[in-house]
Amino acid sequence: MALGEIGPVSGFAKSAAGLSRNPLGTISLFVVLIYAFAALVSVGGSFTPGERIILVYFISIFPFVVISIFAWLVAYHSKDLYSPGDFTNQAHYVEMHLQSKLQAAASLTAAISKDSATASQTQINDVVKAVQNSSTIASEPEGWRRCILWVDDRPDNNRYERKAFEAMGIHFVLSETTEDALRQLKSRRFATVISDMGRREGPQEGYVLLDALRAFDRTTPLFFYASSNAREHKEETARHGGQGCTNDAQELFRMVMNAIVTRKP
Repeated sequence: MALGEIGPVSGFAKSAAGLSRNPLGTISLFVVLIYAFAALVSVGGSFTPGERIILVYFISIFPFVVISIFAWLVAYHSKDLYSPGDFTNQAHYVEMHLQSKLQAAASLTAAISKDSATASQTQINDVVKAVQNSSTIASEPEGWRRCILWVDDRPDNNRYERKAFEAMGIHFVLSETTEDALRQLKSRRFATVISDMGRREGPQEGYVLLDALRAFDRTTPLFFYASSNAREHKEETARHGGQGCTNDAQELFRMVMNAIVTRKP
């Protein structure tokens, strides 16, 4: 081999080093290795006809599964697929994450002012401070630590609040009844639960949900986002085993983000 030529092995190693710099590249590299190994084993291995058919099916179907996963990642989690090394200018990486916080601040401001014409300058300053002090959880693995169960029989009333959390990397499962919420909580884990208080089921249905949750789960945080911010309601929430009660979008955002970031696996 002439000096300066790159052999197959060294060329693959160089490509692998480049791919491993971001999550999508790492997945691609892993897929290539699995597919290559499966192809080699199917040719060189001593398998029965039935076992060889299984391998052939795997090799045939695997690419379509991978393409579907890639399409889902790019469509719904594109921001999580980049690392600082993917940007020729590191300022662009910082700008991308700063934009997420600006989106969160804008949504929180809209949530605060939805019941009035405008938000005061003090409220806006408080919102910006709350968002700045909150960390995105984009570095957290996809799964329960990035998912909140929101229980409310009028979910459209909270759309701005949800947008603020979504800008920080949070996803939601929505539920409108206590029965459905408990079914969700028994079937999977959530980073936290946000609930209203009064629903069609009853004026204190939030406490019904909280008491039922604490009967089998004492670790998942639950916050009430209701019409009251009175001290007695906060104390009552604590007595039932809840973590907070507020009618203020900014306070909700701060409490929930802090609970998610500090919660242990």
